[in-house]
Amino acid sequence: MVDIEKLTKDTINKGGILSILYFDLHSKDKDKLQALATSFIDSILKQDGVVTAYGEIEEPLEQDGMFSTSIEVKVLTKDFLSLINICSIFNPITVEILRPNEVKITLDKAHELLMSVATNWFNIKRYITEKVSSKEDIEHIKKYLENRELIGKQLLEKKGE
Repeated sequence: MVDIEKLTKDTINKGGILSILYFDLHSKDKDKLQALATSFIDSILKQDGVVTAYGEIEEPLEQDGMFSTSIEVKVLTKDFLSLINICSIFNPITVEILRPNEVKITLDKAHELLMSVATNWFNIKRYITEKVSSKEDIEHIKKYLENRELIGKQLLEKKGE
């Protein structure tokens, strides 16, 4: 059996983060809600950078024909970037970092974090735009994205010189 405390200490000593993420889920069907909550925790556990995770699901409450529950997931990630990616994907209500008391990152990791956030927001904006835009607008956006990609490549080539 795995010694969770030793695993946690070792992971944190290597840059890991122990946190609690809080979520809310809603459904008209209580049984489906409980199944969704269980699969939700399982999905977090399967994310890159997650060392271990444990979730507690509150008993669903009914109000006006809608069931709601909250989930508390204690997550040990290998680094801060992994925690940020999980937050970007799963959108918790709030996050509480338990350990370490201080997060230190190198400049390379800071760049990686910023690019991860920028990429996630770009994907969200693209999804929304595709859902509400006309075909003509989407074609215009695709051309814009192609130009943006070319400029990005030029910047990378220039930086590599």
